[in-house]
Amino acid sequence: MTESRYAAKPWLDLLSDAQKGAISPAGSLVHALRRVTAETPGSDFLAYFDGRLTYREVDELSDSVAGHLAARGLQRGDRVAVLLQNSPHFVLALLGAWKAGAVVVPVNPMYKSGEVAHVLRDGEVAALICSDRAWESYLRETAADSPVRIVLTGCELDFQSRGDARVLTFERLPQAPDADDLVAVARAGHKPPEGRDPGPSDIALISYTSGTSGTPKGATNTHRNIMYNAERQRTGLGLPERPVYFALAPLFHITGMVCQFGACLNSAGTLVLAYRFESGVVLDAFAEHRPHYTVGPSTAFMALAAHPSVSRDHFSSFRVISSGGAPLPPALVEKFRAGFGPYIRNGYGLTECTAPCASVPPGLEAPVDPVSGTLAVGLPGPDTVVRIVDDAGEEVPFGEQGEIVVAGPQVVPGYWRRPDATAATFPGAELRTGDIGFMDERGWLYVVDRKKDMINASGFKVWPREVEDVLYTHPAVREAAVVGVPDGYRGETVKAYISLRPDADTDPDALAAYCKERLAAYKYPRQVEILPDLPKTASGKILRRELRSRTQGN
Repeated sequence: MTESRYAAKPWLDLLSDAQKGAISPAGSLVHALRRVTAETPGSDFLAYFDGRLTYREVDELSDSVAGHLAARGLQRGDRVAVLLQNSPHFVLALLGAWKAGAVVVPVNPMYKSGEVAHVLRDGEVAALICSDRAWESYLRETAADSPVRIVLTGCELDFQSRGDARVLTFERLPQAPDADDLVAVARAGHKPPEGRDPGPSDIALISYTSGTSGTPKGATNTHRNIMYNAERQRTGLGLPERPVYFALAPLFHITGMVCQFGACLNSAGTLVLAYRFESGVVLDAFAEHRPHYTVGPSTAFMALAAHPSVSRDHFSSFRVISSGGAPLPPALVEKFRAGFGPYIRNGYGLTECTAPCASVPPGLEAPVDPVSGTLAVGLPGPDTVVRIVDDAGEEVPFGEQGEIVVAGPQVVPGYWRRPDATAATFPGAELRTGDIGFMDERGWLYVVDRKKDMINASGFKVWPREVEDVLYTHPAVREAAVVGVPDGYRGETVKAYISLRPDADTDPDALAAYCKERLAAYKYPRQVEILPDLPKTASGKILRRELRSRTQGN
């Protein structure tokens, strides 16, 4: 058998000693919190507008949340869904659930009722922690038809007094009689249950992702998966002692969870939170907190660069800025560097490999493929093997395109209670990503396309069938097909092709609005085109590739 050319890891020659040094991540982020609290209890862990929480305060508050959950009957291994924006509430819910021995299920706050309902039922979620507004507006009804039996709600006006009207646009609601107050629980002084500290192989997160099939599946990120990437971030980024991280990516997303929250905690740093992305708020936070690191999709950097008040000084404190989740155009990298100074470092990862499996390390710049103009997404880490294979699973030579497969300590063991999907996606414990790319002889990885039909809009994954299923509930729709089309801002956006039932009365704007009411904002089609008929195979299967070609040909 021929030895794998990729297993030789040519990228090691490009990594520094610190970037490729051996690491031994131990325990979990709960243990990291206790370690930092013992060493520097009074140092700031969270900064939220004008509010601050020290490591000791976060440790004590999350202890109390854990004790409350256990007293309410939460058992080790039970699932706790957390549906919150970037605020201290998210961190207290996350750490409290872990201290109670639970598995956290992060949920996108943009999800609508049907999307949340699937997660609650599929994950057999026992407890839900969310904002008071979400509970009152739709989650109470959604949770009623689910296994949820414990509910905690919070108001993100807590832990700060500035009340920035650009993002904190809501008012505090009266405490619901059928939910406990998260902040009151955290301040009650409950003791955490004994004997429930998570082990490295325990599941930390069930992160729902559409992956390579249309039904959302839960990737089972272990505490070892998270700690490995958090430790690689700490040792490889070259940040100063007690660094300041800005949470540009949402914490419910695996990138924000690991590359911001996990890496910051593991580095004894300060994590700056600003509720949600608003370019003016973010720039003000940069000026106030002087962060050393952040990571976000290219669309976020486009928005920051376009803000009328932006200046070079806003970015002068950064040591490293990373991008991931959405294609990063080379022109944006150069325009950003020319205008503001920092070089945006590309990266590549998936939920199934606990965020990054390749990135552009400090000290290097990503090459651009001269043929396709594609910017390299980075180099794999020293313990990771990235291979490029053909449809038969055989390796292709350097420079040739094929499916990207990943093996390493950050790859999850599989999907939550989906043995068939696990076997198909993780043969031999190696992740078949479904992405098409190639690697050059030095080890630089390039992502050029997706093997499947997944749409990547601003870093969020959209599966066409989910959108099509909503369209098919519209009385005027006869046929529906959804594809991704190039978008200068989002990288890719959703377009729907529709044929109508006879005598139907509707238009593209009405169909888009119909989807917008039923899907998260990044999922509904920004473009709708009505055709007499959609192209199909002889067996009647709609040909998405012809529709995609039609768009590209316009």
